[in-house]
Amino acid sequence: MVSQTYSRRGVVLRAAVAVGAVLLLSLVGLLASANSGPVRGGIVIALAAGALLALVIVLVSARMLEPEDLRSRATERTLRVASGTLKYMSEGLTEEDCKAVCQLLLPETAASAIAITDLTKLLAYVGVEMQGPAVGTPNSVPTMQVIQSGRMQTFSNMDVQEDPRVAEEGTRGDLDLVPYPMGIIAPLTVRDHVVGTIKLYYARGSEVDRTQLAIARGLAELLSTQLSAYELDRQAELTARAEVKALQAQINPHFLFNTLNTIASLTRTDPAKARDLLREFAVFYRKTLQSSQQTIPLSEELAQTRRYLKIEKARFGEDRIIETENVETGCDDVLVPGFIVQPIVENAVRHAMRDDGPLHIDVQAVVDGGDIMIAVADDGLGMDESVAERLLSGSSQESSDSSKGTGIALKNVAERLERFYGAGSGVEIMSKVGEGTCVTLRLVGAAPASQQHAEA
Repeated sequence: MVSQTYSRRGVVLRAAVAVGAVLLLSLVGLLASANSGPVRGGIVIALAAGALLALVIVLVSARMLEPEDLRSRATERTLRVASGTLKYMSEGLTEEDCKAVCQLLLPETAASAIAITDLTKLLAYVGVEMQGPAVGTPNSVPTMQVIQSGRMQTFSNMDVQEDPRVAEEGTRGDLDLVPYPMGIIAPLTVRDHVVGTIKLYYARGSEVDRTQLAIARGLAELLSTQLSAYELDRQAELTARAEVKALQAQINPHFLFNTLNTIASLTRTDPAKARDLLREFAVFYRKTLQSSQQTIPLSEELAQTRRYLKIEKARFGEDRIIETENVETGCDDVLVPGFIVQPIVENAVRHAMRDDGPLHIDVQAVVDGGDIMIAVADDGLGMDESVAERLLSGSSQESSDSSKGTGIALKNVAERLERFYGAGSGVEIMSKVGEGTCVTLRLVGAAPASQQHAEA
């Protein structure tokens, strides 16, 4: 591709020279046929000046416009390569993705083959003509030297394996499998730690010039940046899972014991209801303790919330908790992280219920432009603004034993929503003492496309 670009530039320059030559030949003809008269001599001089000016314009245009064209093409090519590799590096260093990256990068260099390794073995090899070492081949000594030093290096006979065991077996290691003896090895780094290498193979040493060194360094930096982004995403996902596990671990043991006592008492007074409640309780805890690796439909999160309320109504009485649910069409299938509605409803039951009278809890989910809004409202005891702020900061557990864990739960929900859906997502609390509380969750950009169009 690089040679094609320079070829095009040569064509333009040759065309410019040809035009200039034609103009000069025309000038010579004019000079040969011109008389010595002052008028005709003036015409000849004017034509000569015009021919020379035209030649200068052609040459200068060829010199000035072509570099701009080169820069434009180079920028376009760089963006295309970056976009293509990003798609494959989003899952880290896997054999399949590394092979795709090698296939994408090889035409952008003068190399005869490209390979990618991790810290121990070859992950991918793509060559123009010959077959190279097999995937899984242990890293050669030169490759290990680059991994240890963290610096790009060039090598001849670059994949000679110097393991003594190989020498005892009378072989030359993976050099026998590498048809291109010259090359460049550049480290791939994530947060200043080497995680692998990219290797460019060449058939002749003369091909390893400053341009190829710059290309190898640039490709290594590009892949390292994309791997760093993948690592950040992976760490964020691991953090989110750990937070959910911490939330799962907060399950109030009093809720467990109270539920078991309720079921035990029902076995004497209402065995059928006891069996039904026991099944709901088993499903509730199984869902609670399940792995949190993936998102779930909002309908499943709301079903879990209804199981929780069914258990609490069996304990307090059917008339003590009255819930309503209104979910706009299309919201049921929206994927959400688990434990975003049930902990808020649980907080209402634990902290908003009065000594007597019913607690009304209303759960709504609606589309707001491109966002999804989920609101949990109750008509319970309410709270003042300072308590609401402490809940969102996660520090309310310090205020009293009765509220222990409440702040952690709400802060956990707020942080996970922002991580899943981006800036602008989170939790808002509106409350008034003696009147009730409304907790609103905003999921930015989570609305189905069909619903967004309908809203528009």
